[in-house]
Amino acid sequence: MALKLPRTIRLDPSDTFVYSRAAEPGEWAVTGTFLFFGADVARLSGKQRQAFRAGFLGIDSFGWSTLVVVTDATVHDRAAAVDRLAEQLVVRCGAPDTETARAAAEEEIEFAQSLCDHPPNTLIAVNRTSEQAGTRECFRTLHRKASRLEPATAFRFVEIDGEEESTEKFDLLALAGRQK
Repeated sequence: MALKLPRTIRLDPSDTFVYSRAAEPGEWAVTGTFLFFGADVARLSGKQRQAFRAGFLGIDSFGWSTLVVVTDATVHDRAAAVDRLAEQLVVRCGAPDTETARAAAEEEIEFAQSLCDHPPNTLIAVNRTSEQAGTRECFRTLHRKASRLEPATAFRFVEIDGEEESTEKFDLLALAGRQK
């Protein structure tokens, strides 16, 4: 079985204004849900709320990406991702020691890897909600539509696999802090 991991991808510049820190394209990524552990999600607003709702965490920048892409990886790539995430958990999240951080990073990378049971270049999106039982995550995959008649473009090729579409509406201008 081939090893695959998610990488951040940016199809347009929207991540740079909907998140306080956007991940750079091409970073290895994890869900980043652990950053919201213990947070009062109902009190989140603006860019923090958007990161909670729909962000994947780039492990180099600790920035957010709306989409990740399934990417072939090597054992070395995976080990480097675990090492880098463990380092970030110590520096940015206050993990008590490297051993504890490494165990947590290993779990996060393992879960991220489990999301990549799709062909390479499959896009994945997340939708998080807060419920009484905790945080619920729904992952959707986006695939190129099989059509030989139309050339593929970023705005005409998407089929979504996953749960029912969210009823939440997003106002990108408000998230960017701009007035309509």
